[in-house]
Parts: sequence; structure tokens; C-alpha cells
Amino acid sequence: MPSFIVFVPKPLFAAAVVILIACLAIGLYLFSILPRTSRKKEMEQYQNIKFAHRGYHSSSHLIPENSIAAFKAAARLHYGIELDVHLTKDGQVAVFHDDTLDRLCGVTGRIESYTYSELQQFFLLHTSEKIPLLSEVLSFIDGRVPLLIELKIPGRSVRICEKTYEILKTYNGPFLIQSFNTMGLHWFRLHAPHILRGQLSSNLTASPTREPYILKFMAKHLLFNFLGRPDFISYKLKDLPEISVWICRRVFQTPVAVWTLRTEKARTLGSLHYDMQIFEKEAEFY
Repeated sequence: MPSFIVFVPKPLFAAAVVILIACLAIGLYLFSILPRTSRKKEMEQYQNIKFAHRGYHSSSHLIPENSIAAFKAAARLHYGIELDVHLTKDGQVAVFHDDTLDRLCGVTGRIESYTYSELQQFFLLHTSEKIPLLSEVLSFIDGRVPLLIELKIPGRSVRICEKTYEILKTYNGPFLIQSFNTMGLHWFRLHAPHILRGQLSSNLTASPTREPYILKFMAKHLLFNFLGRPDFISYKLKDLPEISVWICRRVFQTPVAVWTLRTEKARTLGSLHYDMQIFEKEAEFY
């Protein structure tokens, strides 16, 4: 019985290996950045929503960021509200942006190091406003405008996800959650998959931080999407275009929110080219 031996020239074999490796790498990359695509219909209600960054705050009008007064101003103007939540020492979900109290309250220490009752002795930016609880904000807004809730997860613990979800269970208004920390999105993916979630990111490798460079590189390019499978991407406008964001939006049809729009030019670009806008605009309509 005759046998046939096929000799493949070395250059062709090498080229085939290179092509195979390239295809595998592209496949792995696309798998890594793949968002969740089954909730597109539900995301449509947030198309072109303008979210007031930390509420519609104004230092000149003594309305601090992430305060009830700032949320009241945003709701009056029918803007969506972007806000941030931390977990206090006693497990309360407090609305506050910074990791420490220095800038907004004039005292030292991380917000996670204080109980909520201890935080109530401080005032925001020398006004009468205090740090609100998420439950207070939800009760005040009562579904009037959409909320974009950023989970602040400074360490490895994702306990804030559980606590936030417990509060959101009984809220009937429209809301989205988002976080830089993909493990927060992963928690919601496992325990509350019906909640729409977004991956926050930016050019994280541009500034020195305590996180390892490789983690910042992967987060910058949305390579952790395979863990959180976000329904939308929330990215810093200044750092766009970015190839992974472009693929998510154009190929996978995933909505993109852009932040933080502080100039007329930025607001125009954000409205023309992206799906949701997170903005700041002081001293108007007060």
C-alpha cells in the first residue's frame, strides 16, 4: 500500500504557525473584552441621558457635591444623577466620593474608618449639608430621575456590593451601577444578574498608583470584562479613542458613557459620539 508524505516548506509552516497564534491571540482578546449582550433592550432607556456628576453641585451656591442639595437641584432640572457610595465602619452605605475626608470635611482619615454616626458630626465644604446615606437619597429621588451609582471598592472586600444590593432591592426607580473594580461587577453578575452594570475605566497607566502596572494595563484596555461582563462601558472622554472601547461599542453594540464633561466642547463631543454623558456645569439655572 503506497504511502504519501507531504513535505511542507519551512517558510510556509512558520507562516501557518504565526497565523494560528495570531488567531488564538485575537480570539482570546475578544473573549476578554466581550461585554454582556443580552440586555441591550433594557439599556435603551438610558440612551442620551445626561447625568449630573455627583449631583448638580455648585461651590458658589453652597451646594456641595454628593449632597441632598445637589441631588435636589439635579432632579429639579430633570437630569440623571451620578453618585458614589462607600461602606462605613459599621456597614452603612454612605454617599461620598473621596477615599478620605480631608478635602470635603476638613478632617483626616478614610471614610471606611468611621461609623456613620461619627460621620454625622462633619459638614460638607463648610455648609449645613452632611454625608447622606444611599437609602436617604433613594427615598428623596423616588424614581423621578435615573441614577448612576458608582461602587467605591478600595480593597479586596466586595461587602459593599451586598449591602448596596439589599438597599436597591426595594427601589422601584431606574438605576445603573458601575465601578472601576471589576470584582464588584463580578459580584453583581453572580448574585444580582438582573441589575444593569457598567465597567468604569480610563488611561490608568498614565499616573503612578499603588496598583501593579499589569493590572492597570488590563483595566485600561477592558481586559477584565470577562469577569464582570458589563452592560455598558463608562470611560474618561479625554482618554478616548481607545481600541477596546471602540470594539465594544461598534462591534458588540455596547453603550458607552463618557465623563466628566466640563466644557461646552466636551459636552458637544460627548453628545455627538457617545450614548450617555456625565457632566458638571456650575452656576446655571440656580
